Amino acid sequence: MRTALVTGAARGIGAATVLRLAREGYAVLAVDVAADDPALPYAMGSHAELTAVAAQPGVEAFVADVRDFDALAAAVAEAERRWGGLDVAVAAAGVIAGGVPLWEVPPEQERAVLEIDLYGVVNLARAAVPALLRRPEPRSGRFLAVASAAATRGLPMLAAYCAAKAGVAGLIRALGAELGDSGVTANAVSPGSTGTPILAESARLYDLPEAAAFAGQQPVRRLLDPAEVAAVLAFLAGPDSGAMTGAVVPVDGGLAL
Repeated sequence: MRTALVTGAARGIGAATVLRLAREGYAVLAVDVAADDPALPYAMGSHAELTAVAAQPGVEAFVADVRDFDALAAAVAEAERRWGGLDVAVAAAGVIAGGVPLWEVPPEQERAVLEIDLYGVVNLARAAVPALLRRPEPRSGRFLAVASAAATRGLPMLAAYCAAKAGVAGLIRALGAELGDSGVTANAVSPGSTGTPILAESARLYDLPEAAAFAGQQPVRRLLDPAEVAAVLAFLAGPDSGAMTGAVVPVDGGLAL
């Protein structure tokens, strides 16, 4: 049985990834802070949402803030204790803030975006990659992250978010090179406009009536479903992705074209 740890697991792409991996037979530790952030003006995933995700067979909940390295190290240790090792780590936790030019964004909001969206991935890599490498050879460990089309597009009034996601893409490329022939790979997905609470908050920041207004900017002319992004993450988590490392895979309905 392969084992996985997923951050940002209470809702959105993180929750969809937990559910997809569980359906494919993984044991999954679903990690989320499960509480609102006083720096951000919209609701985070709740404890009730995390509990609902963890009600699925093969899933266990773990409350941790990705900004806290020690908390993530404890989550990794729990996965190893519970299941004897870790095969897949998915950094899906993310937030958004902005709506005004960079120099007008409240510093506490800017810090929240950078610390969660970028340093949360760094922290998970520091905690989880050693566990992936503790698996005996031949290994097939997978470190995965959720970047964004914002990693390569300059989105006005979302500068910190763009910076964080570009950092995630660079981090994944470097990790792929560092892991080399260890049997552990590092890859990311780069979603476009996906029907998640982050997109709903983006619509509010842009004074749009609803998230569906973003659908027209993608060639597929619709929002993506989190399950569609999770399906690609599940492929990257599995054995058939062994030839891929350091890749940032667009799952964006053509947004980056």
